Amino acid sequence: MIIWLASYPKNGNTWLRSLISAYYYTKDGLFINDQQLNFIPQFPVKKYFEEFKYDVSVPGETAKFWIAAQEKINSDKTIKFLKTHNALVKIGENYFTNKKNTLGCIYIVRDPRNVLNSMSRHFQLDDEKALSMMMDKNNYTYDFKKKNDFSDYQFTSSWENNYKSWKDNKIIPVMFIKYEDLLKETFSVFKEIIEFINKLSNSKKGFSREKAKNAVRTTSFENLRKMEESKGFSESIISRKEKKNIPFFHLGPKNDWKKNFDRKFSDKLNQIFQKNLIELNYK
Repeated sequence: MIIWLASYPKNGNTWLRSLISAYYYTKDGLFINDQQLNFIPQFPVKKYFEEFKYDVSVPGETAKFWIAAQEKINSDKTIKFLKTHNALVKIGENYFTNKKNTLGCIYIVRDPRNVLNSMSRHFQLDDEKALSMMMDKNNYTYDFKKKNDFSDYQFTSSWENNYKSWKDNKIIPVMFIKYEDLLKETFSVFKEIIEFINKLSNSKKGFSREKAKNAVRTTSFENLRKMEESKGFSESIISRKEKKNIPFFHLGPKNDWKKNFDRKFSDKLNQIFQKNLIELNYK
């Protein structure tokens, strides 16, 4: 059965994966290198659809096999974590997941004004284009390096639709957390996450304070940034202009929309996301 670690892109999913992989896949809770993230792979991606027949040149063709692929993943009858940026939606007659294949989800959301800055940098877009991407209800991502191959298609939808699809769903239990809360009270929120996971999985192991402390310490933003500087980071992307890696860990907790945008653009963001900011208690 699957426990999803879900989010819209650039909302803190990699940090969440780092914490959970350190806690659940090591003896001591230490995050040593980014290879540990491989314990929590992404879905959907091409490798899960290799046995199915579909037209790789058509976006969304793999949606036909979302459930079948998850059934194959679950054939070993073990509990596993999967990362996704997919919205919890139905495309045509195809649901993203169901109760048969999913135990639950931890969803992490972030202030959209700070997401926008990270999005523009990561996807190498100007602010207006990044905003359009965040508002596009039909948006999807895929491996743009592969021409005419949409096998890595993920239907992200808009930032709003993405978080609401998981938060308001009636299919599976979801623990909904804010990036800012995890940042402010990392240990306490992480403890709640572990307790949620253990409850979903009926684990009798309880909570290990020492492992959690080690996971929190070794996945701090500064530690992850130093790790990337010395060893690189597998999820960084290459700049189209400069042909070199764009650092994955850039501003992190110092990312502040008030400093990133001028007054006019800030007012525009506040107006566009007003209902969401109120709902999520962002000021």
